[in-house]
Amino acid sequence: MVLFGGLLSIKAIVFLTFSVFTIAAVGYLLGRVTINGVSLGTAGVFIIALLFGAFFYTSLGEQLVVKVTHESLEHALKVPYVSNALKIVENIGLILFVTSVGFIAGPSFFGDLKKNFKSYILLGLLIILVGGISCAACCLFDIKVFGRPKEEVGAMLVGLLSGSLTSTPAFSAAKATVVASERFTADQLEAIVAVGHGIAYLFGVIGVVLFVQLVPKFTGANMEDERKKLSESAPEAPSKLVGGELEFDPFGFCAFSIVALLGIIIGSFKFGNFSLTTTGGCLILSLVFGHFQKFGNVSVMPHESTLKVFRELGLMFFLIGAGVAGGASFVKYFEWVYFIYGIIMTLVPMIAGFFFARYVLKLNLLNNLGSICGGMTSTPALGTLISTAGTEKVAGAYASTYPIALVAVVIVSQLLIIFFR
Repeated sequence: MVLFGGLLSIKAIVFLTFSVFTIAAVGYLLGRVTINGVSLGTAGVFIIALLFGAFFYTSLGEQLVVKVTHESLEHALKVPYVSNALKIVENIGLILFVTSVGFIAGPSFFGDLKKNFKSYILLGLLIILVGGISCAACCLFDIKVFGRPKEEVGAMLVGLLSGSLTSTPAFSAAKATVVASERFTADQLEAIVAVGHGIAYLFGVIGVVLFVQLVPKFTGANMEDERKKLSESAPEAPSKLVGGELEFDPFGFCAFSIVALLGIIIGSFKFGNFSLTTTGGCLILSLVFGHFQKFGNVSVMPHESTLKVFRELGLMFFLIGAGVAGGASFVKYFEWVYFIYGIIMTLVPMIAGFFFARYVLKLNLLNNLGSICGGMTSTPALGTLISTAGTEKVAGAYASTYPIALVAVVIVSQLLIIFFR
């Protein structure tokens, strides 16, 4: 980490590393607290990361100030090491988690997709459409009641929508779509989008995490029966691996890394303002490799124990990176009315999607909840659902619905920005 000849101090590196593992330790302890059978699980890490960001983000930044000397000019230059470091932690976590999920879901994914393809498309579209309508309704209400400029309200509310759905692609698309007006520059509107995203992100994570735990309790679901129904609807393809297969290493790290690398490359391609992003690229590639499991006599399937460790480790890093940065902006720009808008944009599409899947599409409970996680593009909720359901197979429904929702939320966000321009 060298910049302008300045070397990030050992003290700063130690402080940053200490912070990450402190958040993880305390977060997991919080996640173990159970009330009436409901717990935060790994999302406890996110809560502690938010609190850490709210109270210690500035202190952390001051630890990463680099002394720069240029001729006669000497001054302390504040380099955004904190945000950059947190983004690295978040992205590494996302890659580990999503690639693991893809490999785990791969063997049953295509069978499940073939059987429920239309349902997943309809559900993904419905969730995002209802979210977009909720956003538009909140925009119109805010303009009428509070009289704020429509460009400001549109940028803020679309940021809230992307935060409510924890959707980085929608967030990026909204920022790329805003244009300057008579009252606001493009940079100002982009900043407003970012603020809205940060405010809504908290409930966007916690709301879906609690939803997938509470629904089975409220419906009196028998998880053993639900797992049987899921297995019947998404039978796992028989393993294609036999003795004598060539493995690159004992744990499958090499195969995992190759797939992650290819996923990052594919996710980086842009078509206008749209791209699969790292998440989409890694998910699709790992699903394909997980389905085939081998090419020729070469195994490309990491060991199950490796995937489970990477899945949990990735989710932890992702929540820490996103949570610390989100905590800082949440406190700085928090307004109750915006937070309430965010709650509406999380709950309304999620509840509508659940009842639509249950009573119209007739999906079993675990396929329903897995699809809700995918339709809400909620990575943390999937981790919680896997734990709640007691089976990795729910990842198949998530992986099937996620791409549909990903494309739809980007388009809806851009349309909303244009409408309220």
